[in-house]
Amino acid sequence: MSWNLLGHSWAENLLQKHIANQETRHAYLFTGAPGIGRRSLALAFASALNCTQPPEPAGYCGTCRACRLTAAMQHPDLSILSPQNDSRMIKVDQVRELQHTLSLTPYEARFRIALLPNFQLANANAQNALLKTLEEAPDKVILLLTADSTESLLPTIASRCEIIRLRPVAVEQLEEELVTRWKLAPENARLYAHIANGRPGLALQMAADPQLLEKRKAWLDELLRLLPLDRRGRFAAAEALCRNREQLRLALEMWLSLCRDLLMLAHGMEDKVTNVDYLEDLNRVMDSLAPAEALRVVNRLIKALDELEANANLRLLLENVFLDLPRVS
Repeated sequence: MSWNLLGHSWAENLLQKHIANQETRHAYLFTGAPGIGRRSLALAFASALNCTQPPEPAGYCGTCRACRLTAAMQHPDLSILSPQNDSRMIKVDQVRELQHTLSLTPYEARFRIALLPNFQLANANAQNALLKTLEEAPDKVILLLTADSTESLLPTIASRCEIIRLRPVAVEQLEEELVTRWKLAPENARLYAHIANGRPGLALQMAADPQLLEKRKAWLDELLRLLPLDRRGRFAAAEALCRNREQLRLALEMWLSLCRDLLMLAHGMEDKVTNVDYLEDLNRVMDSLAPAEALRVVNRLIKALDELEANANLRLLLENVFLDLPRVS
């Protein structure tokens, strides 16, 4: 049986076994990089748990009312917890409201399911509030959490869940799946698979939304434009780049991917390059950049992303990054 997901067949098999043997846990934690398929797998699991017309044990039809509403995240017995009102944080009051909902008998499904995507966004109070539910989950309730890693949550949260650690799919496998199953042109499939670095969800997002590629190109081109500039030129660019925290995060992530590619080239691993459409630019930069310098820039960008998550001043953060960037003609 298959849930028709891209990659992670071992995780599918494990969850299907839990359903078929009536051994479902009260809480699951799906971890992995954004775009790897955490939410898709959790929703497929939820569909299989509550499908009213399963074609086979632990399968789901995708067409019954329960499956359609679950896929649309509108099922009355599916609760979703995420930041509200432009906040970037899940707060304790939201968890308490969820706990009240979970205390009620399911309206129409076998299980009342709570989906808590990106639970690393919950503050410490919210995470601590969820502990009681994780320790004493009501009957017929299953919690599905997703997070970047177990380390991004309180240890007491992770220890009370069945952990499903998702890893990137082999780039070659992802490329083949994009061609055979999703009917993408081979050249597009190769590009998306490499940029996504084995993350099926991100590859499919790019295939569905061409603007994502356009934004990526704009950020990468901007970094290449900045490298030859002096301090004054870079600081002038900082003013426009630091107006939006989320956009700056995306820019830093794109720049980090390009600088990691420089390290791959420096060590003769061209087959590991993510931004394959920028190989000519990467080789040009490497002609003027020592491998140790590329590593220093990678570490500086990682530090900048950590500072961004800690709510650092955007202008100051970006100017410090620009000061540390090597000047490459």
